[in-house]
Amino acid sequence: MTHQTAKRPDSGKPLLGAHFSIARGLHNALLEAAAYHCSALQIFTKNASTWKERTLSAGEIERFEAARLAAGIDWIAAHTSYLINLASPDRKKQELSVAALRQELTRASQLHIPYVVLHPGSHLGTGEQEGIVRIAESVNRIYDEDSGITARLLFETTAGQGASLGHRFEQLALLLHKVENQNGTGICLDTSHVFAAGYDIRTKQTYLKTMAAFEAVIGRRRLNLIHLNDSKKELGSRIDRHEHIGRGEIGIAAFGFIMNDTGLADIPKIIETPKESQGKDWDAVNLKCLKRLVLKKR
Repeated sequence: MTHQTAKRPDSGKPLLGAHFSIARGLHNALLEAAAYHCSALQIFTKNASTWKERTLSAGEIERFEAARLAAGIDWIAAHTSYLINLASPDRKKQELSVAALRQELTRASQLHIPYVVLHPGSHLGTGEQEGIVRIAESVNRIYDEDSGITARLLFETTAGQGASLGHRFEQLALLLHKVENQNGTGICLDTSHVFAAGYDIRTKQTYLKTMAAFEAVIGRRRLNLIHLNDSKKELGSRIDRHEHIGRGEIGIAAFGFIMNDTGLADIPKIIETPKESQGKDWDAVNLKCLKRLVLKKR
């Protein structure tokens, strides 16, 4: 099984983008990303709020590939449906989740999308150990049964609402350890989520402490994608609410640390901030804000 790798742009500009809509076609998301001068993007490959699956036509795949080449964007992530819960103790729900994730990984592989982002799931009161085992066993099943998957599955850090898993680095490390396909899995770090989970990144000292903890528990080599979002809620709130860059509880300094961290230069960064409101294009505002934070090298 070979997993796709994307190429680093030669321009030296940051690997930065946003989550774009597929309402006007999968390929249009790439064209929209190019219009924003993005070097990365994230999409859904289907309606994320329904169990109904989507089978890609040959035409859709061809149009997506043509748009990818035209846009010159290789760093693409697909975010899975929010309904998937591999940690569920309910057998029917878990089987639905396994089938849905298999389809998500299949579509991404057909589109040559290198990353698929997944919220690990909620154990629904049965305990984190049991939940982690259910997630790992589900992922192992998928990779065992389907050798045609080339997309890498990324477990996203979570805010820790309710019984959700993935809000502690130790949980994610254990999950990665239990998944047999080590080369086919990794981590997506969401700034809003880790902050809500209790990891402070607001000052240089706390940022370095949090990243050192990630390195020690998980390892920087397992980090493949970053979601850049400010937080509406305070540190340790365990509530997932995204805010515009620099306008939430995290503040602008943290994003400057990330954008100038040479150890993160080759990791694509995606904003999932609120979209247009009151006639203002917030994607443009947030992307411009992040680019301005990049210090010029002398």
